[in-house]
Amino acid sequence: MANFDLCFEKVIHLEGGYRLHNVPGDRGGMTYAGISRNAWPDWTGWQLIDAGETQGDRIESMVRTFYKAHFWDQIHGDIIGFQGVAFVLYDFAVNAGIRTAVKIAQRIVGATPDGILGKKTTAKMAAYVTNEKEERLFIAEFSLSKVIYYKDICLNDRRRRKDLVNSNLKFLCGWINRVEKVAA
Repeated sequence: MANFDLCFEKVIHLEGGYRLHNVPGDRGGMTYAGISRNAWPDWTGWQLIDAGETQGDRIESMVRTFYKAHFWDQIHGDIIGFQGVAFVLYDFAVNAGIRTAVKIAQRIVGATPDGILGKKTTAKMAAYVTNEKEERLFIAEFSLSKVIYYKDICLNDRRRRKDLVNSNLKFLCGWINRVEKVAA
């Protein structure tokens, strides 16, 4: 079965570590360790950050707990039989949302792409990936689908036509680099 701790350490690194970011044009707004204040305004860690506590065991524990509850547990990472499959699914759930990540996995394994990871999808994933060769194939298919998803975001970004500086286009190379790092 897949290991949360291994996936978490990789994702927290990809998210920039335990640092506070506020990138102009990023619709997520202020983020800490990849947690967007706009998307997760009620995360209790914001209280610590607002008080100036951005390092240490307490905030790191809160981040780990957040990622496990809101992403790993939602994709049922503990029951995925292959670490690589769990990692690509978990990473993309963090980056693009659970429903988006699950829909891509469902399309690959031939399940109804409804964005809900239930027993039928879990069973189809287990049947689709039964060995390391199939795991690599799943990761390659999933990675290609992620690139297409990011491309579509940029092409459909109406703001891009008005203001290239604040469009999602500036994030495309970073997203594609992340796909490559996750797939490796």
